[in-house]
Amino acid sequence: MRKVLVIAYYWPPAGGPGVQRWLKFVKYLPDFGFEPIVYVPENPSYPIVDENLLKEVPSSIKILKKPIKEPYGWASLLSKKQTKTISSGIIKEKDPSFMEKVLLWIRGNFFIPDARKLWVNPSISYLAKVIADEGIGTIITTGPPHSLHLIGLGLKKKYNVQWIADFRDPWTSIGYHKKLRLTESSRLKHEALERAVLVKADKIVVTSHTTKSEFKTITPKPIKVITNGFDDELQPLELDADFTVSHIGSLLTGRNPFGLWQALQELIAENEDFKKSLKIQLAGVVGEEVLQSIEDFGLMDCVQQMGYLSHDKVLEAQQKSQLLLLLEIDSEETRGIIPGKLFEYLNAKRPILAIGPHEWEAGSMVEQHQAGHMCLHKDVASLKSVLLEAFHNYQEGNLNCTSEGVEQYHRRALTESLAKFI
Repeated sequence: MRKVLVIAYYWPPAGGPGVQRWLKFVKYLPDFGFEPIVYVPENPSYPIVDENLLKEVPSSIKILKKPIKEPYGWASLLSKKQTKTISSGIIKEKDPSFMEKVLLWIRGNFFIPDARKLWVNPSISYLAKVIADEGIGTIITTGPPHSLHLIGLGLKKKYNVQWIADFRDPWTSIGYHKKLRLTESSRLKHEALERAVLVKADKIVVTSHTTKSEFKTITPKPIKVITNGFDDELQPLELDADFTVSHIGSLLTGRNPFGLWQALQELIAENEDFKKSLKIQLAGVVGEEVLQSIEDFGLMDCVQQMGYLSHDKVLEAQQKSQLLLLLEIDSEETRGIIPGKLFEYLNAKRPILAIGPHEWEAGSMVEQHQAGHMCLHKDVASLKSVLLEAFHNYQEGNLNCTSEGVEQYHRRALTESLAKFI
């Protein structure tokens, strides 16, 4: 089998959707003639940990590790809570503290492209021998963190290998990039590094057609869209007795669905049965400003905060929920973001309410697969209509999902597409 070196930061026991993508690719690549060798940090700083994912790592896979120096550990000496919050991706929209402003400025301007940049040069030196000893013909870097693409860039300059850069999210066009308090000089450095990676990589993989269109304006190199997906064979579970409206995953401040909270508030006031049955389930990290909004709309009595759930519990919660929420920031920059949870939602076969920006690619997918409805953030009337229809179907015991064509998102099918691209 041909050997492929996969360079990743997020790996079990890290939790969250960023881990699933390459954990599953690695699982299925041997079926298509490739032997993956995985290179990850020895002592990473993961904001979320899920020990159960360690059980899914194939025992036959060779995993290489090298220590990493991360500034989040040093910054936590100043403010442990705020450092963990920023490393989790939560950036306050309103009234950030002085310490948060300082940490963001340092993160954006001193650590370009990101806080894992100190791992780049040691990794290039270490992997040189690995490439020679193992006879590696292809290296794959996956970001974010996008500093890992700089490892690929360095190796490509020195060795005759094929380099594929996998972008799970965009780089300079992603929503939070503008919140990093970048100087003009720092902004230009980010753009220059992004261009260097896109031009020097032999091939590029992205997770959405929107990102592909964006990158095609920068590079002539081949770009392949390979979305995230699902891998679990699910057994039928009994649905929740309550009218559960569930969001699985981090609900950060930018995704705060004010229109949804208003729609729910009005429905509670107008419909006593709706009020008695509604339960809003939030699984994962929830921003303080989101919780304050829920309080302001008088919905806190309906909320169940489930905290971080292990992956097996996530699958269970998705299957049992009456209605699944898919949320994205209301901005032009997020039109191409397709949350990894969408594909597990599709596999769960529960109706989806997608709320995001105009021409949101993920929302279009929900409707194309007949898996639910897409609404804009400020369209309270449409949100109320969708929620009320779902509630009436729930009351009649007929709230179902008839999604079609989702088999293409099984991780094995996606890995076959990746293998052909390699």
